[in-house]
Amino acid sequence: MRTKPLLKKYTVTLMWNVIDVLLPPRCIGTGEIVSAQGMVSQDLWSDLDFIAAPYCRICGQPFELADELSDDAECASCIADPPKFDTARSALTYNDASRKLLLGFKYGDQQHAAVTFATWIKNTAPDIFASADFIVPVPLHWRRHWQRRFNQSALIGSALAKLTNLTVRHALTRRRFTSTQKGLSRKDRLKNVRMAFVVNPALIEKIKNKHIVLIDDVMTSGATVNECAKVLKRAGAKKVSVFTVARVLRNTEYYPDTDDFDPIDEGY
Repeated sequence: MRTKPLLKKYTVTLMWNVIDVLLPPRCIGTGEIVSAQGMVSQDLWSDLDFIAAPYCRICGQPFELADELSDDAECASCIADPPKFDTARSALTYNDASRKLLLGFKYGDQQHAAVTFATWIKNTAPDIFASADFIVPVPLHWRRHWQRRFNQSALIGSALAKLTNLTVRHALTRRRFTSTQKGLSRKDRLKNVRMAFVVNPALIEKIKNKHIVLIDDVMTSGATVNECAKVLKRAGAKKVSVFTVARVLRNTEYYPDTDDFDPIDEGY
């Protein structure tokens, strides 16, 4: 009686093996052939900079001087101007290597990379996911969504939901088509996204007193996720934890304001 299920299993396995031969899996960032879909080539992997403690307990900015720092240490920026979110964690620093991955993901039709990114994000703070209620991706304006065909944050959020057994709720809407963030100062970025997001009225009651995981692809100044967290908190959210694939470090010359990004994109 088990013949048919086993035959089906072997047939599917054979089909994927044939596909791998004809269309071998390739590195998300470099296009080199790799052993499995979603993997990164050895050379690119060695250039990725995964963020590790110690870092600011709020925004996740790594500390340059790690001596005698406690786990609850806060950076000067968060002390001077506390963000609206409760915590923020990123898997990678934004550099040449992570930039290649994100460009391939957003503009190179490498949407399967969302699974890889979600795995890295989950590993940054498993304890936070254990206490969270659901995932909310940062939304795109409908015009950008139509032009790009997908919301990269929603793809990562969906992949992360499968890994954490959390649900995804599209609780935010971008009501204003914001101009590009490219080249703007932090002050101007904050102004650019002000009043750009609203809570989905149908989900207001589900937000109250909940711990929300907010997902985006890259954190630059933090203006976008900060505005989203502010709106969610106003709607009654108890806690907002931000997660991104990569983040730009303060006091760095490497910034994602390059001509490689699509002109309709926010420039992060």
